[in-house]
Amino acid sequence: MLHGIILLTTGIVLFLFGMMKLSAKMQGLFTARMRGYIKYAVRKPFYGLLTGMISTIALQSSSATTVLIIGMVSAGLISFYHSLGMILGADIGTALTVQLVVWKFTDLSPLFIISGGSLWLVGKRKWVSIGEAIFYFGLLFFGLSLTAAATAPLRDNPAVIRFFQETRNPFWGLGFGVIFTGFIHASAIPISILVILAQHGLISLNNALPVVIGANIGTTVTALMAGAVSAGISGKRSAVAHLLFKCSGAIISLILLPFFIAVLRLLSNNVGQQIALGHFLFNLLIVVVFIFFLKPFAAQIEKKMPGKDDVLPLWPEYLEETCLANATDALVCVNKELAREMALTKRMYAELMEMTDAFHEGKRQNVRYMAWVVEHLQREMVKYLRKISTYLLSPQLSAELFAFTALVDDVTRISDKIVIIGDLLKDKTEKHIDFSPAAITELQEISGMVAKNLDYAVELLETLNGEKSGLVFRLEEEIDAKVKSAREGHLVRYCEKVCHAEAGPIFVEILIHLERISDHCQNIAEYVADMK
Repeated sequence: MLHGIILLTTGIVLFLFGMMKLSAKMQGLFTARMRGYIKYAVRKPFYGLLTGMISTIALQSSSATTVLIIGMVSAGLISFYHSLGMILGADIGTALTVQLVVWKFTDLSPLFIISGGSLWLVGKRKWVSIGEAIFYFGLLFFGLSLTAAATAPLRDNPAVIRFFQETRNPFWGLGFGVIFTGFIHASAIPISILVILAQHGLISLNNALPVVIGANIGTTVTALMAGAVSAGISGKRSAVAHLLFKCSGAIISLILLPFFIAVLRLLSNNVGQQIALGHFLFNLLIVVVFIFFLKPFAAQIEKKMPGKDDVLPLWPEYLEETCLANATDALVCVNKELAREMALTKRMYAELMEMTDAFHEGKRQNVRYMAWVVEHLQREMVKYLRKISTYLLSPQLSAELFAFTALVDDVTRISDKIVIIGDLLKDKTEKHIDFSPAAITELQEISGMVAKNLDYAVELLETLNGEKSGLVFRLEEEIDAKVKSAREGHLVRYCEKVCHAEAGPIFVEILIHLERISDHCQNIAEYVADMK
């Protein structure tokens, strides 16, 4: 028994490790594509449904997809209403993992581990990342194969067979599914274990189905935790909506449980397949019930949880293709879009300043998601500028074209620095590093001066009036002097044992990136001054 418990625990740990690593790896590969999918997801709930399904199949985790969706909603990339279809799709996509267990994909796991590991070790460039993803995919199912090996001897134990086969109160299975899944944050594990038990003839559908329903409710724990740290009300609404979807489906399924079981037995004679179909049909039922009523459902949630979050347009608003016929008009479009990108960057910096006073993980995530938008706008503006460059331009328009190209890059670099500072503040918080009162005062003063320079830069881009460039230049000199003084002051405090040694590198690095942000503001002022 001890050997079986160790093997079972090892299998679960390997599954969780493989799933988390695969989700992280695929998120890195998939995130860039995700921006493109959002474009379709916000058109109709059905498109959002497909986006959620595709995302979960890629990430192999509905929890990871839901957390990603909540983060995007909180940051304002998509609205609360548009997130609902994606959440419904994510829940359907998770049924694939269980179905692969039914098809005994676990037997092929060593092949995935060997082939993926080989590519990871000896592959070049993109093949390394692909090999790593394949390796973790195999590891995920290898963990389930260990679970199968651990449960195989139980089929010879009459007491175990009696325990799993005798019909029990469905609320017992429901509670077990909720608690177990809520603890491990992955509904695929308990449902896959049920399939494995069924393949060994150890469990009946009557006992398994309530656990499946409970596991689906338990998977909302991850989303609720993500919503709890979310900085915006919309992210919290999405998490609560996810819970309401699952609870509504559970109530309907339990009321119709005898009918539900009868339908599954008609569809398949294999108990393992019946369990997988039960998981799929449970989530399909939720989609059928809610997909056509998402607007009134969203309205009710917004009424119960009042508040308003701005939605950031992910795509350019001013880059009109019709304006390309005239280079002057096209550059005016670029200027408007660039001013919008700069205003968004200023909003990122405002979130950063709030984190400087009191770190909040939700705000850091918001900053990272807003950086998505800035990066996306930068790519679209560069493409638009390339189209303008194909025309025969006057020397003045050519100079403006190259100036705008440089300005787009400077604004994007400011966004990058803000993200880095946010990560440094997270590192400071996680390591319980405290700055001295003097360091905090210096940081607040410098960050306030940088914020003022950003205001000047925003105004310059909005008006293209270089007369105020001098304000940026003078403030930049003051910031440089202030940063130099703060670094010297930190060295004195360190020698006097006022500041902790581990606080130094983070404090100095934050100062460097703040100074760089101001440097980019100066670059913006120079380019605007040269354009007029």
